[in-house]
Amino acid sequence: MKQKSNGFPKSYAIALEKQLKRGPGASLEPALQLGRAAVALKLETLDLARIHEQALADMGLPEAKNGFLKLAGIFFNEANSLIEETHRAAQQGRAHLNQMQATLGRRTEELAASNRELQRGAARHKVAEEAAEKNGRRYKKSLQESLQLQKLLRKLTHRVMLSQEDDRKNISRELQDEIAQTLLGINVRLLSLKQHARSNTKGFKDEIASTQQLVLRSAQSVRRVAREIGYHPEPAAAALKAL
Repeated sequence: MKQKSNGFPKSYAIALEKQLKRGPGASLEPALQLGRAAVALKLETLDLARIHEQALADMGLPEAKNGFLKLAGIFFNEANSLIEETHRAAQQGRAHLNQMQATLGRRTEELAASNRELQRGAARHKVAEEAAEKNGRRYKKSLQESLQLQKLLRKLTHRVMLSQEDDRKNISRELQDEIAQTLLGINVRLLSLKQHARSNTKGFKDEIASTQQLVLRSAQSVRRVAREIGYHPEPAAAALKAL
């Protein structure tokens, strides 16, 4: 028992003795006052019980006086009720504190879970941003390559068209030269026929046949060159076949 409660046992014994003298109808206010003092002194129920037993022993009450023992018990219970109430309040306080701590623990865990989810969301967002940036770089690179290929294709197409145009020009010149030579040969043969028509009939026929062969070869050359340059007009083809 604490030193500061040394005066309490004497006060308790005096109050208890007075209460027994007053009898069953006496007020229990003195017991309540002693209970408040015990609570202030932070006495436990066991401490108060020892003080109560010592007070009864000092008064030397005979065991036959059960009525006094009953009144003493009522006095003790009244004084001890405040200690019990304090214990209950403390227990309730501790229970409430434990409940608050449990709630705080749950809230802390929920907050930690939310924080982890937020971190995962931030990580996913960062990955998505990096993927979008990477896809953007790929798209930009692909677009640049596509533009370069288009530019190269235009150059190649232009070169092919120039080459085709040069081929057409060369073929046209070759056709003109060949036809001109053939026509020149035909003209020479016609002049020769004109000169020998009266003197040599057989030779005249031979010259005509030879001239026809020149005309036929000229037509064949025209058809060949026309096929090479992709030119197939129906009237011209029909006329060439007729030759």
